[in-house]
Amino acid sequence: MTDTTDTTGGDVRLTGISKAYGSFTAVHPLDLTVPNGSFFALLGASGCGKTTTLRMIAGLEDPSTGTIRLGDRDVTGLPPHKRPVNTVFQSYALFPHLTIFENIAFGLRRRGIRSVKKQVGEMLELVQLGDFAARRPHQLSGGQQQRVAVARALINHPRVLLLDEPLGALDLKLRRQMQLELKRIQTEVGITFIHVTHDQEEAMTMADTVAVMNGGRVEQQGAPAELYELPRTTFVANFLGSSNLIEATVTSTAGGEIAVTAGGTKLRLPADRCAGTPAAGEKLLAGVRPEKMSLVHADDAAGIDASRNRFTGTIRAAGFIGVSTQYIVDSPAGGTLEVYVQNLEHDTRLTPGAEVVLHWNPAHTFGLDPDRGTDEGTPRTVEAAEAAG
Repeated sequence: MTDTTDTTGGDVRLTGISKAYGSFTAVHPLDLTVPNGSFFALLGASGCGKTTTLRMIAGLEDPSTGTIRLGDRDVTGLPPHKRPVNTVFQSYALFPHLTIFENIAFGLRRRGIRSVKKQVGEMLELVQLGDFAARRPHQLSGGQQQRVAVARALINHPRVLLLDEPLGALDLKLRRQMQLELKRIQTEVGITFIHVTHDQEEAMTMADTVAVMNGGRVEQQGAPAELYELPRTTFVANFLGSSNLIEATVTSTAGGEIAVTAGGTKLRLPADRCAGTPAAGEKLLAGVRPEKMSLVHADDAAGIDASRNRFTGTIRAAGFIGVSTQYIVDSPAGGTLEVYVQNLEHDTRLTPGAEVVLHWNPAHTFGLDPDRGTDEGTPRTVEAAEAAG
């Protein structure tokens, strides 16, 4: 990193940014603001435009339209080395012949700074590798190499650190450890991190704000809990975890509540949890997350509170997954539904073929536009879109 004159920090602001390659549009015009000092994630499947967006911020791709501002400075036309940003890639790109100390010091020495011991030492402590300064990259684990790459980028004091799938090469256990490590590092240094990932858990664990991308557009942006609890499109509802999406017809809207019917069964949901304002007679998708639902044997249905939404059904399959059991239930009203029940007390009657009642708090229901279908954003549709792209 070199020239940072007239840059005072501040938000990263993309205005009307797009990228086209001939007749193919990788990123449609979008406006995006990344708050200063935040951990921001661009989340989406392969080909959704997230990496292209990151590369435009880095200066590695020229936008077809729009502007990029870092704080009060327009950097749209600046080459990468003149932008106050650094990038960490999945490959780490460490120099195999240099020690960890010299790998981290590389950026400083390149800028002609000779006294580097103090700064390198601080970076080694930040990434908790103080005892590894004399080692070579091949003597470190994947997670340790990744931390070296982060330290090498941070030692130049960028305004923004860009992370392009930095944990993609790690196994699951190490990846989860490094999620917490990166969040700790970001909190300690206090600079803006913009992280590109296809991993929903990774984005939800690390980021303050997540922008879910699909087909070169931002589907929805917000805090992880907000996106999960209140998705605004079927893509977000299915891509972030699992959702039961029930095709329903609105019967009334009054008192801040929407009443619907699905296969002759009446359901209720809060009006402010609907994407749009459906009127009586219109269709909507009533959504509920699998872990929000409870499941009891039909013989015990009399004990369910009358205020709760409910469906009858038949267990098609049951699978033990550790902390919970996953039930697949066929319902004449709601189609095929998925339910996660915590393994606190196991009811031996809940086996395939058993008649059951599903029930949940109406406040946990959300409403979506039915025009985009119930399966958009599921693994099957995402894989098909990736193959087509």
